[in-house]
Amino acid sequence: MARLWDKGLPLDERILRFTAGEDHLLDERLVEYDVRASIAHARMLEQQGLISAEDGAAIRDGLEALAAAHAAGEWRITLADEDVHGALEARLIERIGDAGGRVHLGRSRNDQVLVALRLYLKDAVAALAEQASDVVAALAELADTQGEIPLPGYTHMQPAMPSSVRLWAEGFAAELRDDRDGLLRTLARIDQNPLGSAAGYGVPNLPLDRDATRAELGFARNHEPVTAVQLSRGKAEASVIFELALLCGDVARLAADLLLFYTAEFAYVTLPVEMTTGSSIMPQKRNPDVFELLRGASATLQGALVETLGITAKLTSGYHRDLQRLKAPLFRSIDLADAVLAITAHALRGVKFRPENIHLGDELYAAARANQLVLDEGVPFREAYRRVAAELAAKKP
Repeated sequence: MARLWDKGLPLDERILRFTAGEDHLLDERLVEYDVRASIAHARMLEQQGLISAEDGAAIRDGLEALAAAHAAGEWRITLADEDVHGALEARLIERIGDAGGRVHLGRSRNDQVLVALRLYLKDAVAALAEQASDVVAALAELADTQGEIPLPGYTHMQPAMPSSVRLWAEGFAAELRDDRDGLLRTLARIDQNPLGSAAGYGVPNLPLDRDATRAELGFARNHEPVTAVQLSRGKAEASVIFELALLCGDVARLAADLLLFYTAEFAYVTLPVEMTTGSSIMPQKRNPDVFELLRGASATLQGALVETLGITAKLTSGYHRDLQRLKAPLFRSIDLADAVLAITAHALRGVKFRPENIHLGDELYAAARANQLVLDEGVPFREAYRRVAAELAAKKP
């Protein structure tokens, strides 16, 4: 199978395996998006008189058939294909003949991969934002059903002031809404049409209509100027991973609280037995592994962010093959965040607080008593503070 850049010269198999890397595996999720973008590009070429209506129809029908066959599991991208673009174009030519070789006119793999990736990211970001909303909804349910149960609020891991399950749950819900909104703001970088920028310097001699592909693919604007397109590589990816790291960081803190509350020493919460795992040696153990794994997930996101930023650091302008390595940390982050959000919403619905085990000591009301002294006697707050501290000290054995 000929590669897109093949000029008939030999290629060392080991070089092919190394340079193609994981792309043939990673790109499986991009097939439908590359098909959409290629159909839009072909329609624009036809409208501009650069290919015939007959070829345009054959390209569209061929690509739609290939997308359906891929969705049905009838073919997969191979190492020989290198990536989704090579796989589709080679199969298109096999299916419809010379017309399939016309689809790449006015396009480079550089803008081709970006347009497919950005279409994918628009869907992925929307889906992850919806899943974050599901976690918020699960916290709201917890607040509605168990919100009146009192909880001690902690600072420095010490009892500090009175709180409640409602305050605890609503605090996390507010931050997860903020994380969701931050994730949606990444669309400002994603929602730009790169088609027409080709390898980063536009397409000479061809009357391409970038607005036509922008409108058909639903992008908010064209990415201008064309030289900015390759300079942008990694920025949308890093923005998405950063917001997912913040989101999973909040989930990690939520999980850390629940792990503390689940200890035998606290015993503030119970979990359904089917949400816990056992020990291979200790018969008595039921372990809250799901929350431990949620607590650890944010480290993977943080590592992916550093990896992504490191790939683009100090690159000169224009395209570099290093940029191919951006897909792995991006897809890893999206897949992990998807799993984290789905299981968090599910697991939260199994959490039950145990009010009989939750005791709010007298010291938690110290700040309230100091404030009341100010209101009742008009003393300066600092004097009230010292008086309450002395009263508490006198009660200690």
